[in-house]
Amino acid sequence: MDHVKLFTDTSLACSKLITKRYSTSFSLGIRTLDERLHAPVYAVYGFVRWADEIVDTFHGHDRAALLADFQRQTAEALATGLSLNPVLHAFQAVVHEYGIDQEFIDAFLYSMALDLEDQNYHPGLYNEYIYGSAEVVGLMCLRIFCHGQPALFEQLRSPARRLGAAFQKVNFLRDIRSDYEDRGRVYFPGVAYHRFDDAAKREIEADIRADFEAGYAGIQQLPRPARLGVYLAYVYYLKLFYKIRKAPAAHILHERVRVPTNTKLLLLLGSYFRFRLARI
Repeated sequence: MDHVKLFTDTSLACSKLITKRYSTSFSLGIRTLDERLHAPVYAVYGFVRWADEIVDTFHGHDRAALLADFQRQTAEALATGLSLNPVLHAFQAVVHEYGIDQEFIDAFLYSMALDLEDQNYHPGLYNEYIYGSAEVVGLMCLRIFCHGQPALFEQLRSPARRLGAAFQKVNFLRDIRSDYEDRGRVYFPGVAYHRFDDAAKREIEADIRADFEAGYAGIQQLPRPARLGVYLAYVYYLKLFYKIRKAPAAHILHERVRVPTNTKLLLLLGSYFRFRLARI
């Protein structure tokens, strides 16, 4: 028995479990990818989920020290090709196999570190945060989807970034109350929580619509094994965005907008039939 392979396979299984426990929507999207893409995308999600947990959950602990240690362990795993942390072992294996850029990893960890402090998100820092917290995650996945096709990766780099930005900005709108009440954050530049109104909301929504449009153009050019899964994520977030857009600003300050499970299943069915009919 190849015990190194067994350890790596078990580590990948841990990342799959993390994904299923933490995000039913994301795990549903992964299952609609070609099967060979499942394990590497689970590994990416496990890595970003664990870092996000450090900065968002462990408030009774020294989160800066925990994140610094996680960053140190990440660097060591990437340098040695081994980690006894199964999430990091799975991630380093995928980084090396698919050529995921170190710059993407560094940008992501920098954005996680920004969440350790209260920030005044001026436009430059806002864009930098979104790049590191969301766009590079899409770029990591794009490296997997375009493995062996570097020209296609470069062609789809910009649309992938725009799609990741759209998803993150929708999250910011959906979670504006919890981000402020639980973490003291408002990500949108120039927006004061207690003065957030419909005019500010419409301006943010116009920006998100433009990101969605640019992102969709990229989905249509993805390799077919990846297209349905990414399209499903797109239609889910678009549905969530439409629900948020219909709600007044006062509503989203008091209630988190959700997409019900039965609607998610309908979105899955509709996406599948469009895919099978070559409509995407």
